[in-house]
Amino acid sequence: MNGYITVQEAAVKWGITPRQVQILCKTNRIDGAIRMSRIWIIPEHAEKPTNNKRKAAYNND
Repeated sequence: MNGYITVQEAAVKWGITPRQVQILCKTNRIDGAIRMSRIWIIPEHAEKPTNNKRKAAYNND
């Protein structure tokens, strides 16, 4: 589909594993990600979500 990339392509683009991308999709952390049958498609201009949990843990000084 034009304008969308696969989980594998997003994983390479963002430097994370395909499983991590699937989890981000499942938890609604990627805007515009859609599940079609058994695969996720992600808008090609979607930004990698930030990990707010890790930042919050370090700010408790």
